Amino acid sequence: MNTMSYAEAAEILATRDPVLAGLVAAAGPMRIGRRTGTHFAALVEAIVYQQLAGAAAKAIHGRLLAALDEGLEPEALLALSDETLRAVGLSANKVRSLRDLAAKVLDGTIVLSPRVLSRRSDEEVIAGLSTVRGIGPWTAQMFLIFRLRRLDVWPVGDFGVRQGYGLAWKIPMPTARELEPLGEPYRPYRTVVAWYCWRAVDLYAGAADSSLTR
Repeated sequence: MNTMSYAEAAEILATRDPVLAGLVAAAGPMRIGRRTGTHFAALVEAIVYQQLAGAAAKAIHGRLLAALDEGLEPEALLALSDETLRAVGLSANKVRSLRDLAAKVLDGTIVLSPRVLSRRSDEEVIAGLSTVRGIGPWTAQMFLIFRLRRLDVWPVGDFGVRQGYGLAWKIPMPTARELEPLGEPYRPYRTVVAWYCWRAVDLYAGAADSSLTR
């Protein structure tokens, strides 16, 4: 696995591209805080937060954690009734997604051991996680970036990355399909470019700090 730091990768990219050099100078060093908790807990949170405003999702997530006396483990989650899961505010679809995730972790379909994941390629991790109901490529890519800290993830389906790329490079906001090849010159550090695209939205669109980039 690539052990280069974000700062080293950003420095290399800045020498390749004047737009990135400007972004690095304006936004400062790339920062992705270390995430606490288990990978399983992170995926549960990702499913809960999908398609919800932050405050509502946070409240539902808090009620779910409160219902889990044994802690957030697959066995404990599966032991909760559908009625309990619906009562905390989860939709029927999310209940099915969480049950599918927990079952696949327990039967070994999904392996979340850090040691095992460290030996798997980005593509293998995405393919595995995408077998879970409700987890698509975007959620898997965010897991790669923020949990596994992989350096070469290019989330073309992310609205913020697409918007930031358009703002920074002064082009109409690219579609996901258009953005895919635009990342090629930045291999193997496309995560760094994605992060600075998020920052470009903050810098150029007057947006508040994104929770993703804190």
